[in-house]
Amino acid sequence: MSSPTKGEQFAGVTVALITPFKAGEVDYAALRKLVDWHVEQGTDCLAPCGTTGESPTVDHEEHERIIATVIEQARGRIKIMPGTGSNSTREAIRLTKFAKSAGANGALMVGPYYNKPSQEGYYRHFAAVAEACDLPIVLYNIPGRTGSNMTPETIARMAEIPSIVAIKEATGSLDQASHIASLCNLTILSGDDSMTLPLMSIGGRGVVSVVGNIVPRDLKALVSAFDAGKIAEAIAWHKKLFHLSRDLLSVSTNPIPLKAAMKLLGRDTGELRLPMCPLDAAGEAKVAATLRAYGLLG
Repeated sequence: MSSPTKGEQFAGVTVALITPFKAGEVDYAALRKLVDWHVEQGTDCLAPCGTTGESPTVDHEEHERIIATVIEQARGRIKIMPGTGSNSTREAIRLTKFAKSAGANGALMVGPYYNKPSQEGYYRHFAAVAEACDLPIVLYNIPGRTGSNMTPETIARMAEIPSIVAIKEATGSLDQASHIASLCNLTILSGDDSMTLPLMSIGGRGVVSVVGNIVPRDLKALVSAFDAGKIAEAIAWHKKLFHLSRDLLSVSTNPIPLKAAMKLLGRDTGELRLPMCPLDAAGEAKVAATLRAYGLLG
């Protein structure tokens, strides 16, 4: 067995939490219920205000209130790792400091998006946040959304900073993840549900999940089986979850199909904020068919 990774406190299943809306406003009562549900389900950690939580369309005041509400409702029963990333380093520092003051266990920080910094710029951005606030940081590398990739060499350099402990790897590349694992001891978490088991097979320690909003126990079963050395059982869960993850999330941009699924399951209003907009009838039918195939809808 390999030695423990740097951010083992974030191993397991983290769910990238949706933000429930009602009549255009954040539904904080529904948000509290979601936290309680995940505690009951055995989810290890929640990540509010990420991509799945529609963070680009919540304002600064809402962002902070969502973080504070989730942490308050958690009452220490589940870890909380809110999204505090920004393409402005000053803004990322402000949000991360707020998360620490609210009682977060860590911060999930996406690489600066749209402005496409150099590798040195990436390093200085995260180093500045780490210097300003000693909350454990989980890097989030998703070039498909940010427009540029943090290289394994840059990530390894960041890993030398004490408070940078893990990375959510969403490049979809096992080569990149393997390269990171060979260069440093950061805890690697899958940023794609369908890549959870493949990533764990090369040293990953869990997932930051979208479909965990619906089936967190199943994801936990996969991760726990692998950790216990029950590889055949983990593969069986992987094959089952693969179709749900791929078919659901290929319908449209996350979290559009996820919220449609949660509406069909009676777990959310399905309301989104522009520029995210609901699926058309054909898209909804695909989501319903995927849920039926998994056994979630009659």
